[in-house]
Amino acid sequence: MKFLGNVLATIVGLFVFIMIFIFGIIFIGVLFGGNAETVKTENNSVIELNLENIGNDYIGKYSDPMITLFQGNNTVGLTDVIEAIDAAKTDENIKGISILNNYSNLGIAQIKSLRDALNDFKKSGKFIVSYADSYSQKDYYLNSVADTIYLNPLGEMDFKGLSSEIMFYKSLQEKTGVKMEVIRHGKYKSAVEPYIADEMSEANREQITALLNSIWNGIVTDIAKSRKISVNQLNTIADGLLARTPEMAKSAKLIDKIAYEDQFHAAIKKALKVEKDKDYKKISISDYTLHYNTKPKNFDADESIAVIYAQGEIRSGEGDVSYIGEKSMNRALKEARENKKIKAVVLRIDSPGGSALTSELIWREIELTKKVKPVIVSMGNLAASGGYYIACNADKIFAENATITGSIGVFGMLPNFSTLTEKIGIHTEQVSTHKNAANYSPFVPLTEDYRSFTQESIERIYKTFVNRVATGRKMTFEQVDEIVQGRVWTGAEALKIGLVDEIGGLDKALAEAAKRANLKDYKTTNFPEFEKSLSDMFGQMYLSQTKEELLEEEIGTENYKVWKQFKDVAARKGIQTVLPYELIIK
Repeated sequence: MKFLGNVLATIVGLFVFIMIFIFGIIFIGVLFGGNAETVKTENNSVIELNLENIGNDYIGKYSDPMITLFQGNNTVGLTDVIEAIDAAKTDENIKGISILNNYSNLGIAQIKSLRDALNDFKKSGKFIVSYADSYSQKDYYLNSVADTIYLNPLGEMDFKGLSSEIMFYKSLQEKTGVKMEVIRHGKYKSAVEPYIADEMSEANREQITALLNSIWNGIVTDIAKSRKISVNQLNTIADGLLARTPEMAKSAKLIDKIAYEDQFHAAIKKALKVEKDKDYKKISISDYTLHYNTKPKNFDADESIAVIYAQGEIRSGEGDVSYIGEKSMNRALKEARENKKIKAVVLRIDSPGGSALTSELIWREIELTKKVKPVIVSMGNLAASGGYYIACNADKIFAENATITGSIGVFGMLPNFSTLTEKIGIHTEQVSTHKNAANYSPFVPLTEDYRSFTQESIERIYKTFVNRVATGRKMTFEQVDEIVQGRVWTGAEALKIGLVDEIGGLDKALAEAAKRANLKDYKTTNFPEFEKSLSDMFGQMYLSQTKEELLEEEIGTENYKVWKQFKDVAARKGIQTVLPYELIIK
């Protein structure tokens, strides 16, 4: 027994030593890293716009600053990048921007904001050049802003229009005995349609067609302006796949030069007047952004506007950069409301919605805040369903043309395995003191009473949702009920029916907030700040992969995305106000 005790003591001692050693290294890094020389921008430099590790508008800040050390490559957000590009216009050391084999996870509305910033950058007289071995449709949309576009001689151009594919599981459920019991309100609330039908409803086809056409029109309008090609001509090119090879793409005027990467770099050297045998000076957009952020715009201003980021699905709890929780959001709103130096609030939303209850809790905190200070909403890629719920009572709502919004409907889904268990010989019985004492069981058929009670809850939440929208948008209940019914709209469509006030990005929302608060000189303060425990911190250590990263590596990115969708559905609790589907544009 004494021997085992000694072994245990040795193991514990080794563990404690390792932990102290690790924290010692971290402490030394923090102590000396804070004084490390920041990246300097040398004269005659070019910014390399690599967006591979940039996905969110906001990378977050944490109550424990140690967590920042473990964020890995995700050190800047898109908002930071756009501000840095704006600063680069007047930076004498920066001569231009290079977009090289760019692949991004950004949504169309985010790309639109970035594209606008790049167009503004070009007005300074500095160049933007682009090269790729192949262009996806989404990446070409961004790259088309460049002065000169290069494509590899053996490369490809994907330019064919937009399409959506939805799978239906009704027959699968009948064959397997696994059924999703669906209860909903809203004829367009098609999140549940794959479980109750084997084909797309006309209502769903109508909304998806309108959605895709609206997004596509926004994309080709911007490309037409940059490339000096008519929208009709672009649609002809897409219909006939007339840009599928480098030669065809050049003939169609979608690109300027067919060349190899070394020739692309040689052209940049020539523009910078750098000798052929020497390399030109480059700085990545992440490094330049971090360098710029050492003293951001109007840092010394006394008054500020709070920018509160709501990113990801709406769930309950603390929240993080990838999902919205009421705790961090409501803390941020309260702090912005009570801080006398903060004069207005801009709520930046990029969310498909989620928990109806959490949406209501955040809505209430916004309602309290707007009584004290102006609250302006800026919609990113998504502000749908619960995402619109938390936007609807703002003083003014801005959206991009390609923002996906609306989806004002409510649904509930209950998995039921009773048919399957009966088939394989498993039988379930319940004993209760009262008629409705038993909770819902997936192993017992859904009773009409339980369905009725759930439908009642959904109708109550739907009425509350519509009333919130009607009050916020100064419409009647009947007006809102008539135009919504769970339908999804783009920002351009939502403007026509009164769900948003103006088309524009975060910059316009900030300008409106400053105007309402009578501010001429102000800085921005980002929220929320997330509270994370030590165990959460270790879960994000860059020294080891998370189980999700390992799974993605093992099964591949596309399969991982499918798995994650099922996981997200399983994580949803309570009645949902969430976007009907995920729209991915490549």
